[in-house]
Amino acid sequence: MNRATATGVALGALLTSSLAGTAPAVAETQDRPALIVWQQCPAYSDDELRSRGLKEKQFATFRQLLGRAECGALSVPQDYADPGGTQITIALTRLKATDQKRRIGSLAFNPGGPGGSGYLMPIELVTKGVPLDERHDLIGFDPRGVGHSTKTACALSPGERQIGPVTEEQARRAYDETVARNQACARSSPAFLRQLTAANAARDLDRLRAALGEPKISFYGISWGTWLGAVLRSLYGDKVHRMWLDSVAPPDRGRDHAAELRAVASDRVFRRMTAWIAERDDTYGLGTSREQVVSALTAMRKSLDAEPLTFTDPGLTVDGGQLAEAAGRSSVSWPDVAQAFQELADAKGPTAPPAVRKVFGGGSRSDGSDRTANLAYVCNEDSGSRAFEPAWKAYQQRVQRYPVTGRSSAYVPTCAGWPPVVDETSVKRGGGSLMLSGHRYETLAPYEGTLDMHETIGGTLVTIDDDVHGSAARVPGCITKIVDYFETGRRTSTCPGSPLPS
Repeated sequence: MNRATATGVALGALLTSSLAGTAPAVAETQDRPALIVWQQCPAYSDDELRSRGLKEKQFATFRQLLGRAECGALSVPQDYADPGGTQITIALTRLKATDQKRRIGSLAFNPGGPGGSGYLMPIELVTKGVPLDERHDLIGFDPRGVGHSTKTACALSPGERQIGPVTEEQARRAYDETVARNQACARSSPAFLRQLTAANAARDLDRLRAALGEPKISFYGISWGTWLGAVLRSLYGDKVHRMWLDSVAPPDRGRDHAAELRAVASDRVFRRMTAWIAERDDTYGLGTSREQVVSALTAMRKSLDAEPLTFTDPGLTVDGGQLAEAAGRSSVSWPDVAQAFQELADAKGPTAPPAVRKVFGGGSRSDGSDRTANLAYVCNEDSGSRAFEPAWKAYQQRVQRYPVTGRSSAYVPTCAGWPPVVDETSVKRGGGSLMLSGHRYETLAPYEGTLDMHETIGGTLVTIDDDVHGSAARVPGCITKIVDYFETGRRTSTCPGSPLPS
């Protein structure tokens, strides 16, 4: 049995209306809960489990939990303004509580992206030591457009990486290529792609809640999953029991706003990294103070832009932009990144030194999200500018403000060429119990966004003193507080974070 058959996922016929324009009013009522079609769960090879970040010693536990789980599919309207029209499929898993006599309810998960698959998330979390399955049925699901749920795909191959400083002419050419690529994607399945929004994913999740027979549902979301959670709570506050959102997205959905927040956060991480490197001058030799290390790396960034280093083995060119990207990485990468910086100071080629090869030669880093779904979810809700001129001006200003990390920021709007915003959902206060954990130094979901979301929707703010995206469910002391919250409702204002490397 192949995976698609096992989950019962099939693409329905897609409507042909235009993606552009404002979404029609949505009918929020449902006559009676739809039925979940439960099926045999798919099997996963050792290679597939390794690709998901599991270690071999965890394989047996994962498969034991998968054997306990149920896999299912739920039909929902493609367009909630036309509930009797085309139906699509949402794939889900359920890991039932081990203590059914003391069972509290169902707890659903989303890993972010947007476009990330949550199908196996409960099983993977329990495998890795997050014991939430004693008193909750754990619900994994793939949002519409993702994984085992109804989805579509369009060609989204990235353009060639620009080597050296970006000129306005090169930036305009990249902008035109982005416009053409996004327009072609939007035209490929317009009726389906226009319905990929957090609001519709929240409506799907509420239908799933009803189909499970739950009066209320709890939720744990990371990154974009925090936006989904905030929307779910805003639309269906009386149907939410407890909710924990980690690495919280800002309430402002403009991509230009997000770019500014991330630029500030990347420079903040760089300043912390350089202080850490300075404390280890005997190892890295880049300076004994943060100011000396900053000066050394600023000079290195300029030198690499003037004369990029090319290594024929393994076929790698390092310029100032790649150095800038590495300079904004989280602390878990600092030992490798600092070693690569040290190697670059004297590197000649043709063979790349080991840390340079590891840090810069690994290809593009991916979070595993579905790229088509990611683009549609982001751009259907992007309230920011998509024009070239303001994006190029903002990029130039960031390069001036942040001489090292500014080079890694975007100079082309992600959603250039995508049709106008079709969903303007806002979030608000009210609803069930809420925890929001923000990481003081992280770049993907900057702490300022957590503060803005907390001010907008309320809840209890948890400050985590690290820079690691979504680390709350990976640090034992914080895991304990998460489990305690979902089982008892007990709140906290702090959680331990990932420690700095020694």
